[in-house]
Amino acid sequence: MKVDIWSDIACPWCYIGKRKFEEGARQFGGAVEVEYHSFELSPDTPVDFQGDTADYLADRKGMPREQAVKMLARVTDIAKTVGLDYDYHALQHTNTVKAHELIHYAKSQGKQIEMKERLLKAYFVEGEHVGRIQDLADLAAEIGLDRADVVRSLESGQFVADVRADQQQAIAYGIQGVPFFVIDGRYGVSGAQDASVFAGALSQVAAERAEEVNA
Repeated sequence: MKVDIWSDIACPWCYIGKRKFEEGARQFGGAVEVEYHSFELSPDTPVDFQGDTADYLADRKGMPREQAVKMLARVTDIAKTVGLDYDYHALQHTNTVKAHELIHYAKSQGKQIEMKERLLKAYFVEGEHVGRIQDLADLAAEIGLDRADVVRSLESGQFVADVRADQQQAIAYGIQGVPFFVIDGRYGVSGAQDASVFAGALSQVAAERAEEVNA
């Protein structure tokens, strides 16, 4: 069964949703193929944003700083429930288009899932910069990709068209927020739902497919 997931590296709910989906797939127990697709929540974010996360929310979302701080604390607590240790004090806001290009490059090398996980951890947990080519190449090398070839790919914009194609498909599907999960091309699940929701959706699709085969 194929599950297509639209998400952004800079989306806290995407990492939380990734963990919940993984647990839901484990509970389902069947074979699940996952492919990640690009979605930029804030494509106008500069590569080197000046300020912390609360500043970002206040500046870009018009949110009072005190409200932003409380919201971040709540998200951090929720992340902990799925084993993620978010560090908003260290997090470096940046433009994520190059990170999305890297995920497509990793897909071409059979390492998309590993690259996605490494980027999310680098951004939310380790406070690494995921917007600059050299930093991204370092992260890619950690999972066994050819660093020099990654630099070549990102500098040339080799996978920009693939990123844009993902974004156009998201528009076609009517996706306005992430994470968004498309199961077997049939059903969409929006948001970081509980693992049981994902397990139930996967089981439902598997049952429908079995009925079609036996019909």
